[in-house]
Amino acid sequence: MELLLLVYRHYRWPFLAVTLLSVLSALLGIGVIAFINDHLITMTGAPLPVLGQLLGLIVLLLVVTLGAQLALTTLGHHFVHALRGRLLKQLLDTPPLRLHQIGQGPLLASLSSDIGHITYAFVRLPELVQGVVLTLGACAYLAWLSPSLLGATTVWVGATMLVGWLLVRHVYRHLGLMRQAEDRLYHDYQSMISGSRELMLNRQRALALFDEQYQPNANDYRHHIIRADTFHLSALNWTNIMMLGAIGLVFFLANGLGWADTNVAATYALTLLFLRTPLLQGIGALPTLLAAQVAFDKLRALDLEPHEPAFVQPAPRPWQTLTLEGVSFTYPGGNFGVGPLDLTIHRGEQLFLIGGNGSGKSTLAMLLTGLYQPDGGRLLLDGEPLDDPHEWRRLFSAIFTDFHLFDRLLGPGGVDEAELSEWVDRLDIGHKLQRDGDRLTDLDLSQGQRKRVALLLAIAERRDFVLFDEWAADQDPQFRRIFYRVLLPRLREMGKTVLAISHDDHYFPLADRLLEMRAGRLRELTGAERQHVSADVVARLDTVPGVADV
Repeated sequence: MELLLLVYRHYRWPFLAVTLLSVLSALLGIGVIAFINDHLITMTGAPLPVLGQLLGLIVLLLVVTLGAQLALTTLGHHFVHALRGRLLKQLLDTPPLRLHQIGQGPLLASLSSDIGHITYAFVRLPELVQGVVLTLGACAYLAWLSPSLLGATTVWVGATMLVGWLLVRHVYRHLGLMRQAEDRLYHDYQSMISGSRELMLNRQRALALFDEQYQPNANDYRHHIIRADTFHLSALNWTNIMMLGAIGLVFFLANGLGWADTNVAATYALTLLFLRTPLLQGIGALPTLLAAQVAFDKLRALDLEPHEPAFVQPAPRPWQTLTLEGVSFTYPGGNFGVGPLDLTIHRGEQLFLIGGNGSGKSTLAMLLTGLYQPDGGRLLLDGEPLDDPHEWRRLFSAIFTDFHLFDRLLGPGGVDEAELSEWVDRLDIGHKLQRDGDRLTDLDLSQGQRKRVALLLAIAERRDFVLFDEWAADQDPQFRRIFYRVLLPRLREMGKTVLAISHDDHYFPLADRLLEMRAGRLRELTGAERQHVSADVVARLDTVPGVADV
């Protein structure tokens, strides 16, 4: 039902047109039965003209029925296409913290499995719609033939459908449990693919993942899908056999108890036989529709951001200072927080940030770039708070430690070829890169080279502020030196503001300011303290055992 309501809400007039076409198809089906009853059972009129009229009605019924089904299926696919795009846009608008809470497994399952279930449901939806419309039309026709027989067959068919509905309820329950097991399976698949190297080295871990995680989840999935199929087939066979029993009941009531003559009983039997196929198709379509409902429930449970069709792209604005004023943030569950943080960054500055594991460096980076919204405090641009987080994020390019490398060079107004050529040479990747227009066609590179390409993409974006999260950690000593002594000064010449999370103490004197995160608090190191840290940063770091860098 929710499928129909959603399609009606988004495609009202096409949906009404398709519904009218389905009603016309049902009326034509009943008309064929009525024609057979009036002209063929008693064979009134000349045989050849009657046969010609019958063939004409059948051809018309075929055309209208096929047209109704194709129209509804096409409408459904348009809706699924829009739904997929809507879901992806919501995903793109949802903050990273919420996506991290959901996890990649459920997200991938929703984008593939849930959308697939909804798509398949629309393929089967015409069968259910046709079955319902035909059943209603047939009931009206049978009531006109014999109300008493209709009453008896209605009780019989009603009892049949009640038992079928009870069986289908179990189908719905097991489909929901199966979908939960599917989420867990996607998580297992992700672990096996992402951790393939570690699992190849440690076969004990591979065995534990396979036997203790995957197998129970796969068995759970198999159990529930078998149970769902069992109840579905039981409902299907129950309905099929009981519809045959309804025909026997009609002849018993007509010939045995005299409720109607033989012609009426024959018409009833013909109509019930005609209804048997659409009813069975409708029941056969129910599991796919129930699976689609489960999919809708899972999509809602993701709790993504509300849908906004437009991609907000505010124009860049000139600025001189970025300020974090009393900014604080606590992760859900209250296990870790930072703040209050006070920091003012002047345009063109180059800042280095140090801190041990769990000190809050990466959290500060997420707050500074606007990817996390603070619980308290304000972000100020030239002393003024910004209501639009997109305008703040528009200032930044960032290369995080767990960055994703895209294959397309994008910049405002296109790619600056001269600037791009300069940086390809500076990054020493010209012999590795292959381009097709603005696309990079071969990214099978080492991690250090991938980070260089990520920097190239950041340069192409021409943002004012570039954030590096341990960028130099994967570079060889020679290129690490180039990064600090050549690339960062070149960024300064280009007017870029830089914040580099780094523990390369040999290069700390090159920074305009040296910042430290410790236990969620931020401070600037100056004077003798800065000189001491620049001589031996390792001695300064206070690593918290068992706490990952956040």
